[in-house]
Amino acid sequence: MEKNIEISVIAPVLDEKENLISFVNSVTTVMNEFGKEWEMIVIDDGSTDGSADTLKSLSTNPRIRSLLLAKNFGQTSAIQAGFDNALGKYYVTLDSDLQNDPKDIPNLLKKLIDENLDLVVGWRKNRKDNYFLRNFPSMIANKLIGKITGVKLHDYGCSLKAYRAEVLKEVRLYGEMHRFIPAWIATKIPPSNIAEMEVTHHPRIAGTSKYGISRTFRVFVDLISVYFFMRFFSRPGHFFGLIGLMLSTIGSLVLMYLVGLKLLYGMDIGDRPLLVAGTLLVVVGIQLISLGVIGEILSRTYFASSKEKSYFIRWDSNEKE
Repeated sequence: MEKNIEISVIAPVLDEKENLISFVNSVTTVMNEFGKEWEMIVIDDGSTDGSADTLKSLSTNPRIRSLLLAKNFGQTSAIQAGFDNALGKYYVTLDSDLQNDPKDIPNLLKKLIDENLDLVVGWRKNRKDNYFLRNFPSMIANKLIGKITGVKLHDYGCSLKAYRAEVLKEVRLYGEMHRFIPAWIATKIPPSNIAEMEVTHHPRIAGTSKYGISRTFRVFVDLISVYFFMRFFSRPGHFFGLIGLMLSTIGSLVLMYLVGLKLLYGMDIGDRPLLVAGTLLVVVGIQLISLGVIGEILSRTYFASSKEKSYFIRWDSNEKE
């Protein structure tokens, strides 16, 4: 197979044996008609229904590469494994359950390339899932994510996305972070380079959904991490230091007030709850400021000892095309 790959299609799999052959055939048909050099990386995330054996048989096609993870690491880790092994200039991700339509792939790629974007996100405007278990929680999550991250999208949870590989390689995914990729990318590029496009969504015809209402709560927890990393990853001292300074200032004012009562009016302050509260606020404030200083040291150590950068250079005049 030629190594001059333009497009890498990446699909995580978890117990989708009934859908795999139809899924791979559909993607193959669409990509062959698209007319660009492509590869497909299918990642089995510890399936127990025989999906791994099906993938092994499908890998006789030189364009299909199967990665079998040792156990179920989660959808995010499976997608990251695909990113790490992809060769294309552009990546496309989609689910293998046939609810995403491979026919939308060319449209997303054309928009990405023609409009010189870094990410195009699919929008399942007419989503064919259970409203109360899937659609309604997703609506709440999408609004909350958009509010906190500042990247306004209708459908963060849609797996069908097209990416520019050079930008995506600046991002590492953990936890349930795959749905926050637009927010992570927005830490490296302007949000104007992120767009969305309506895509087709089909009802599931075989197999069962692996995700329920419980994942919504994990998403909210991860959202807190995203908020912190987007704003304070390279400067944690600003986050902890600001809170610590506020608490210690309030505590100091309380203690000064009590000292004034003691000196000016001779009042007994030893048994006042305010004395305990003021002292506690000062102590906690100093601890948070110290934690911020430690965080700054760790942040600088991290950037100095790893390949991770706090910036992304899109073009360098010293680098030849």
